[in-house]
Amino acid sequence: MASSKPAGESRIPVEDRLFSLVLALLATETGLLKSEILSTVRGYAERYDPRGGNANLERQFERDKDDIRDLGIPLETVESPDRPGDNQSLRYRIPKGEYDLPVDVRFTPDELALLGLAAEVWREASLSADSQRALTKLRSLGIEPREPVIGYAPRLRVRDAAFEPIRQALDKRQRVRFHYLKPGERAPRLRTVEPYAVVLHEGRWHLHGRDVDAAGTRTFLLSRIVGDVKTLTGAPFDAPPADVQDRVLADLQALRLSNSADLAVSAGSDAEVRLGKRAAESDEDAGVIRLHYTDEAVFADELASYGPEVRVIAPDSLRRAVRDRLAAVAAAHRAGGAA
Repeated sequence: MASSKPAGESRIPVEDRLFSLVLALLATETGLLKSEILSTVRGYAERYDPRGGNANLERQFERDKDDIRDLGIPLETVESPDRPGDNQSLRYRIPKGEYDLPVDVRFTPDELALLGLAAEVWREASLSADSQRALTKLRSLGIEPREPVIGYAPRLRVRDAAFEPIRQALDKRQRVRFHYLKPGERAPRLRTVEPYAVVLHEGRWHLHGRDVDAAGTRTFLLSRIVGDVKTLTGAPFDAPPADVQDRVLADLQALRLSNSADLAVSAGSDAEVRLGKRAAESDEDAGVIRLHYTDEAVFADELASYGPEVRVIAPDSLRRAVRDRLAAVAAAHRAGGAA
């Protein structure tokens, strides 16, 4: 039986779906059941089948939960006291108190004026007809928002400039061409890629596709794309396997788990607080934590930003990478002082 939905309606951009999910979870105090989320939230509701058979949608929601938490948003799972251990009765929410600004944050009159202007833009841009319909659906379930959603600015990671042209090319199954700078190389290389999937892993967007020149599949970090992305005209390439996104995420997770670092962090430091939340293992007495990571260059950038609060114990390659970054910063400061 043919679907009555307009063609392309289910193609909701990933960041739109995550944003809608954040709005919905902020709007409830008691939390939402998975079935309520899948049947009402934009990005899921378009593909929800009330008769069942929503396994793919449920897997998508599980990935989205991880992505939201990776972005630093406090998503909680609440077990029903009447049905302990029943996964179908779990409720999901974002606690208001953990998402508000700290109580000690204050704004000047000029800052408040700018925030007021931004709020007007937010009002027009974010609480659109789609958002209004989502809130109406939530109310139809007997769930009233505690207060207006406007005023909550979701802290979703700003997407890379390459995201939108690649997403459009992916929808149309068209090749893209861009310059890509790999760590350790002085100049970017031109790549021609058939985009198969765009995925969010550890808070960063990745493109997976077939590298035409290399005649094989590759995964690219969008933040390493230099300059504009060009979409190539011509016949569309064959569609990738249906489970390509799941496979890419599984490969990235396997890569992450294969890499571990032992770090000495200063007690009471910002590094201890932030990195400690992600630690796979920790020795509080020794001040040592073990973290997994996917990309050594990206992780070295992060560790170097903590300065003396972090010391890399192992592996040697990561320790050298952090040391090189700190040395480059020191050299730049010396050069600036000499000028």
